[in-house]
Amino acid sequence: MKARILFIFLFTLLIPLTSLKAVPGSIRILVITGGHGYKVEEFNQMLASLGPRITYQVAELPVAFEMFKPENRDKYDVLVFYHMWQTISDEQETDFADCIRQGKPVVALHHSICAFDDWPEYWNIIGGKYFHKTTTFKDKEYAPCSYIHDLHFNVRITDRKHPVTKGLSDFPVFDETYKGYYVEDGVTPLLTTEEPSSTPTIGWAKQYGKSRVVVLQSGHDVPTFENENFRKLLRQAIEWVSKK
Repeated sequence: MKARILFIFLFTLLIPLTSLKAVPGSIRILVITGGHGYKVEEFNQMLASLGPRITYQVAELPVAFEMFKPENRDKYDVLVFYHMWQTISDEQETDFADCIRQGKPVVALHHSICAFDDWPEYWNIIGGKYFHKTTTFKDKEYAPCSYIHDLHFNVRITDRKHPVTKGLSDFPVFDETYKGYYVEDGVTPLLTTEEPSSTPTIGWAKQYGKSRVVVLQSGHDVPTFENENFRKLLRQAIEWVSKK
């Protein structure tokens, strides 16, 4: 009986994941959550504001690991990470990395750089990592990172010609800063800040296998969800990684 209930529960969770339908010409995004709380209604309002050309569905880990399997990859166009999940099996690691390496692009937001403390390949995928503990990576020791909630600071546009930042000027945010995190050598910096409680680079683009990847460190809470400049960044990042 317990096994039957568990099956029904998992099947119910997977129904919305398999029903992500595309409006002609649209970009279907699959938003991966789990491992960190957030204001769901306001976050979804931000996703809905991206316009009719971008449709979205939210999938929570660990059930969302199913969507990285080869048979499910045609059900969406872009992955948007808004998770801070930690546990992952060897099989899930293989499916996850292969999904992106073979061409499924990613936009990673905020606490997604804090995920998977014990899986370095994830750090290679997104090109960054917030460390919760002293960690040696690529022959360099990193101390535990720090964060501060609810700060007013300025976001500076590093590359105004890049498609992700096109049409944007420097803008203020009220958000959470992270300091001391790893940023991969060779990424394309898109956003920086002079706020001393933050690592200077707070947005970048890179390639992982066949996929474009964009990381936006901001995105903690409602003020950023409602920030029109951040919404434009998110929309243009999704459009750029999708190559549409």
